[in-house]
Amino acid sequence: MTQGKASSGTGPEGRPGKKIWMTLSGLPLTFRLEWPFHKSTSGADFWVLHGDIRLENSEGLHAQVAVNLSATVREVMPSLEPKDAEAPVINALRKEVDRRQIEFVKSGKLLPVAFSSRHYDFKRAKWVFGKSSDEVIAEFVERKVFWQTRLGGETKVWIGDPVEAQYLETSSGHVLEVAGRLVAAQGLLRIDSEFAEATQGLMGQSKRFEAAMRTAVQELEMKHAFERG
Repeated sequence: MTQGKASSGTGPEGRPGKKIWMTLSGLPLTFRLEWPFHKSTSGADFWVLHGDIRLENSEGLHAQVAVNLSATVREVMPSLEPKDAEAPVINALRKEVDRRQIEFVKSGKLLPVAFSSRHYDFKRAKWVFGKSSDEVIAEFVERKVFWQTRLGGETKVWIGDPVEAQYLETSSGHVLEVAGRLVAAQGLLRIDSEFAEATQGLMGQSKRFEAAMRTAVQELEMKHAFERG
């Protein structure tokens, strides 16, 4: 049996740790992906990767998912190994959370999630997850640094991560520029190269970040409760 691999997301210095992946709605997540992808046994033309998404700072809420990679997208992937597939898989799953398609529960059945051509622009040959404004990027950076510091125990958080830039549909350089201009300028971060350190000013705003998380969770729960009738 293949062992699950937690997506640690180590930085350029190779420091291991608990990697917090933020959603745009303010939810701190961790991922455990069961590599490798395997061909569907149902006869359908797609590949499957099982995983578990945990909603951190909650009482054991999580979502078990089966990522179904379409044959069309498989053709543009260099390989199905983590080095090539992990970033777009994590970002596709985060976008499904943004769209409120994934419900977090204490126990539940496996949820199939389509990893299809809607996440890839064939004309521009790039992954597309939705272009974020500078204001959205700034808020995302604030939340990322806060939760990574609080839950991941890191004093320096890698905000130049290309996976995050892909999720925000921008460049790492632009994320760093926005972080410096809109966040560090307010005294909330200290930036050193591609890393950011939270100031007391940022960590003192815990109520704001916790409120955003509660609101996002409530909106998810309301949406799925409505669908169940």
